[in-house]
Amino acid sequence: MYGMVLGLAGLGGDWRLAHELWNSPAIIGEAINVVAIVVWVTISVFYAAKWIFARGEALEEAGHPIHCCFIGLAGVATMLVARALLPYSHPVALVLLFLGMAFSILFATWRTGIMWRGGRDHEATTAILYLPTVAGSLVSALVLGSFGYTGLAQLLFGAGMFTWAATESVLLQRLLTAPEMAPALRPTLGIVLAPPAVACAAYLSMTSGPPDLFANGLLGYCLLQVALLVRVVPWIMKQPFAPSYWAATLGTTALASASMRMASRGGDGIGGQLAPYLFFFANGVVGAIAIGTIALLIQGRLLTVSHPRAAE
Repeated sequence: MYGMVLGLAGLGGDWRLAHELWNSPAIIGEAINVVAIVVWVTISVFYAAKWIFARGEALEEAGHPIHCCFIGLAGVATMLVARALLPYSHPVALVLLFLGMAFSILFATWRTGIMWRGGRDHEATTAILYLPTVAGSLVSALVLGSFGYTGLAQLLFGAGMFTWAATESVLLQRLLTAPEMAPALRPTLGIVLAPPAVACAAYLSMTSGPPDLFANGLLGYCLLQVALLVRVVPWIMKQPFAPSYWAATLGTTALASASMRMASRGGDGIGGQLAPYLFFFANGVVGAIAIGTIALLIQGRLLTVSHPRAAE
């Protein structure tokens, strides 16, 4: 559910950049950000209610080897909402930024400490492992850079980058050597685009001048991940459309954001030249998934009753 906030807030940020770059209507980005904020408030209220009125289920979810990591997105979504609110209220945005960052760091530390004890099955190793530490750290760096806290952003950038490198090797080993991933988990592979894309956007938010070798290298790895994901789309789509498809939206919107930031920084690099096409791609992906989600909502199939062990 929080993946919806990530995709919508990411797209809202892209449209703000589009307004600066190409003078596109500012109202579009602001409207998308409003929707992102409303979705965030709605999900947060119901998730808080879950901990109050169904604490047993919430605790079981927190202890589940797969479902647990999605909880980290609560902090990540809050930070992106803080960025969306920044032009309107700096104090409110600042409070939300540090609340989201604190939650992300505390949750990542708690959950990673449990995972370090071992005992996990290979089948439980999926792209969701990026969410507590990698997503939390890199999104913190991205949003801190937007707020001007460059020094702190650099610390979180390092935490996210090195954790990403370590986690990626574990995920690749699982994909290459363990049994085929269950269909219900396959859409979560869209998460693999997020680390390089958010890292690239975060790096550009902390630096100035034309894009350098490192920024272009990160963008190149993003494009490779896009190609790999496109290659396995038929395999992923053996899982009928579900909210889990939102997993691809943070990386997609961050990729467009990184390219657009490159375009705004000048230079004749291909990264900036790709900006209009990647912006169109991000709108297509988020738009298609949003339409699918609305269709599920209308059909009464958006929320399904299931037990946390169902994904095992």
